[in-house]
Amino acid sequence: MPEMHFKGKEYVYNHHLTVPYRPLILHPDKSVGDETENLIIHADNLNALKALLPRYAGKVDCVFIDPPYNTGEEKWSYNDNVDSPIMREWLESNPVDKEDMLRHDKWSCMMYPRLKLLRELLSQNGSLWMTLDDNEMHRARMILDEIFGLENFVCVISWNARKSVQNDTDISTNNVNYIIGYAYSRRQSDRRLKEKNASYWHSAPGFVFLPKDIDPSRYSNPDNDPRGDWKADPFDAPNVRENLTYYIVNPNTKEKFLPPEGRCWRTEEEKYKELLKDNRIVFGVSGKSKPQLKVFASEKVSYGEIETVWWDNVPTTTDATKALRKIIPESKFDNPKPLELLKKIIFHTTRKDSLVLDCFSGSGTTAHAVLAQNAEDEGRRHFILVECEDHAVGLTTERLRRVIKGYKYQGTQKEELLRERISWKKFDDTKQRQESLDRIKRIEDRDADRFDKIRKKIENGELILTGEKKVTERVEGIGGSFTYCTLGESLDLDKMLTGESLPDYESLGSWLFHTATGEALPLPLGKRRRRQWYLGESTAFHVWLVYKPNLDFLKSRDSALTLSLAEKFAKIKGKKHLVFAPARYVPNKRLLSLGVEYAPLPFALYRVDKD
Repeated sequence: MPEMHFKGKEYVYNHHLTVPYRPLILHPDKSVGDETENLIIHADNLNALKALLPRYAGKVDCVFIDPPYNTGEEKWSYNDNVDSPIMREWLESNPVDKEDMLRHDKWSCMMYPRLKLLRELLSQNGSLWMTLDDNEMHRARMILDEIFGLENFVCVISWNARKSVQNDTDISTNNVNYIIGYAYSRRQSDRRLKEKNASYWHSAPGFVFLPKDIDPSRYSNPDNDPRGDWKADPFDAPNVRENLTYYIVNPNTKEKFLPPEGRCWRTEEEKYKELLKDNRIVFGVSGKSKPQLKVFASEKVSYGEIETVWWDNVPTTTDATKALRKIIPESKFDNPKPLELLKKIIFHTTRKDSLVLDCFSGSGTTAHAVLAQNAEDEGRRHFILVECEDHAVGLTTERLRRVIKGYKYQGTQKEELLRERISWKKFDDTKQRQESLDRIKRIEDRDADRFDKIRKKIENGELILTGEKKVTERVEGIGGSFTYCTLGESLDLDKMLTGESLPDYESLGSWLFHTATGEALPLPLGKRRRRQWYLGESTAFHVWLVYKPNLDFLKSRDSALTLSLAEKFAKIKGKKHLVFAPARYVPNKRLLSLGVEYAPLPFALYRVDKD
């Protein structure tokens, strides 16, 4: 498979492995509700993704990201602490603008390690969706092909992001943005799709198939078929197969048809005859055309119709900006994604209990969409947002707080009072001009009490009078909760060795569990443990950690793995036991007979006095 090369790639290829682990720090005072399934993390997204691995590796069903489009206008900065003179030089040349001849290399270096970590977080049936425009579209495809595999490409969706026409180009206006989709494993999703009685989107997330509600306007019943409304689909299909190539005779005209060049019929001839007898074959409205297959609306209801990759039925970014300012009037956030766009992606790519991750969260539209979709279909989806900018508190969390609890909206109610054609000839005529002015005056006098202002304008040859009135309304909350998080200090082995920095039990335990097993710690964030020292169960082990962030404890006999403690652990049957502890008082041979493996903690502290 071809590889994409860009300046700095050799330094970022495995950079995600060198990013230090930093634990999540919860802030209840900035959170809403007591649940911790929904997270908003205010931190650099590369560090945050590494912090999520111990608890969420392989658990995310849908990743949606809206990274910088790299137009040269965003003024984004490349801030990754990569150990390379080239990268350190880049840090001094921030922000990235249109004059930066290396801006595409910097964008690629920024995205590469993040996409690698995002793939590690995806479940086997998960998928990633990224919005972009033409600036980095082709580079993103090549990077994703390399990281996810070309075979896991799903599709590129084009959505009508803007209705207005720009006049700052001498070629054409591009009002289309793209949503690139990759599955963690198309093979896994295809296998699940073929399971007996599998429903499309519930068993195969990742847009393997893209079902949507049927459009009733496409179905009718001109022949009063008792099976209900139907539409006519082509009876030919791609490719050429000898057993699917035969003459079909139109029974009305006796005209013979073969499949179009390069195509074949959908079925073998015997099956075609059965369909014809069952009144499932039609020959156009006039009965004189080539064969078509009747497809009944009732057959489509269970699974929906296949979604196309052209989306012009969702609001634009301009609409999204107006909607955001209804929630937070003081917002100056540019080009937020429409709520309906994110709801559509979430509907297609998740189950009702899925986990959705957005590490370029911006204004928080992804989380809003998760909550809105839950309210619509009684789902239990959860979200994780990551935002590094300062607006994580003032905008992202505040938007969700208001959406969850409800908010007051102050806006302008408008009512059109007059619209009439107008021309210079009409204004040149003194009598007609005066009649128009008198008509305007009568409307203003009549409706002055109903509106705060009556606005007059001439637009496209029409005189328009609009009444405007300030209104305040209460928008009810849709429910939900979130926990606000930041990142703690990185887990420093040198400082742990000296006892200078001792992480809390949960932070160290989740890191050790993931490092040792390659899996996510099963215990949800913030939940209490039922058994002392028990971290959780992996595919191969029950994992234990004997630890307290206390130097005196770590130097004491109480922190050592003793025979009685090993026997206590071994009472849980079914799997071997992996025990992390500062020291052990039991020979390995005896531990192995109990099904216990010992792993020393990364301290010099386990050197406990054995006298």
